[in-house]
Amino acid sequence: MADSLRRLISAESGRVLQEKLESWYRNYENLNRCCEILELSSEIQGQLFAILNETSREGGQYAGVETIKTRLLPWLVPCFSCSSSGRIFETTLTQDLIEKERQLRELSSNQDFQLQELQEELTSTRLKLNQVQQDLKISHAKEKDAQKKLDCLNDYEHQIQMLKDKISILDAEKSLLQSRLARSRSPSPRHRENKSLSPLPLRSCPPGRARRTNASRRACLITRFGDIYDHRRLDAETFLKTYISDVEMVHRIIYIAAVESFHAAKMAYRQFKLRVTETLSLGHTGPESLEDTVLDYIIDHEDLYDVQASVNEVIRSMNINPKVSFPPEIDFIVISTLIRELCRVAFSMQTLVPPLDIAFGIDGELFSETKYHRSFDSDFTAALVAYHVWPALMENDIVIVKGEAVTKRGALWSCRSRSRSRNTNRTRSCSRSRSTSPLLAHHLSRSLSPSPLRNRCLRC
Repeated sequence: MADSLRRLISAESGRVLQEKLESWYRNYENLNRCCEILELSSEIQGQLFAILNETSREGGQYAGVETIKTRLLPWLVPCFSCSSSGRIFETTLTQDLIEKERQLRELSSNQDFQLQELQEELTSTRLKLNQVQQDLKISHAKEKDAQKKLDCLNDYEHQIQMLKDKISILDAEKSLLQSRLARSRSPSPRHRENKSLSPLPLRSCPPGRARRTNASRRACLITRFGDIYDHRRLDAETFLKTYISDVEMVHRIIYIAAVESFHAAKMAYRQFKLRVTETLSLGHTGPESLEDTVLDYIIDHEDLYDVQASVNEVIRSMNINPKVSFPPEIDFIVISTLIRELCRVAFSMQTLVPPLDIAFGIDGELFSETKYHRSFDSDFTAALVAYHVWPALMENDIVIVKGEAVTKRGALWSCRSRSRSRNTNRTRSCSRSRSTSPLLAHHLSRSLSPSPLRNRCLRC
């Protein structure tokens, strides 16, 4: 113990500690000095504890346990209390750390559970989406089937309408033939005598004239057809608009007048040609064929065509047509000028080789760019024809002059509803139309009386 204490004294650690404390006091902001003092103090304490240990082992007057109890332990209590408080603080931190870890584990488990729930919900949603997609495919298939059925129904209705139009045309032809047959069966005695005794007048005309002048006559007739569209049609349209406010009805009246005029002119041409053929076949001799001779005769005697009879036939057909109607104060006789001009042009077109004719048109048909122009008030995105304004001129299924048509969406249904309403109006107007107006009676009386040209023909 003496040696250890002597070495401690000779080391002068206490003096060095005092100097460092004084130096740190002069510059207390320097923490390095504080650390040096703590290191030196710990060395001195270590040497003192070593001396205390040696002294306790050697025994003697100062080596009693009482001294340690009375002097050392009371000094060490505060150190143990500080260390215990440190342990309590460390225990508190450990508990907090454990609690945080538990909370993290709970949060992680909750997140895992929520993630699992979300995955299950996502799987369920995918299953529902697949089911919805399957239902959508089934609904699309049903919709396609329904669309096909609707298209078939529209085709059937279109065919039915075409058949109805054909039936109406055949009815008109039947009525025309019946009226002509009745007139042929009950002629006046003078008419019968003249018809049986006098042949058709023969005028001097060069052979084969029809075929030589076919191109020039064709160009002239096409020009006349265009002039009727540009002038006569507009005049009739303007006149009808003063009595009929429905523009569509005005267009329908003019279009049906054109169609019926061509039909009546073709029927009259067939009868006229048949009569000429029967007459000329009795004494035909010459280099030209009978067909060319008949055609030359018809061209040279077009003034014998009874155009007024065709006009009356057109008006009669329009009176029974369910697609058109007119107010009670007017009659279709007001557009007789247009009808007469159309009948003359149509009759002359039958003498061409090949003949010219108008295209067959029906409401609700598919619009053809090669046949028709669209009217200015048309729906240019619609594919069906609502109604026709003017027919197209054809030559052997080839369009020579385009017509005019109005296209609208839903044309097929609108046409059907309009035809039902017009049938009702036609039923109410039939009783009125049967009583002939004075103007119509005057024209009918003119048609029934033989024309001077017809009397001249019969007298020749």
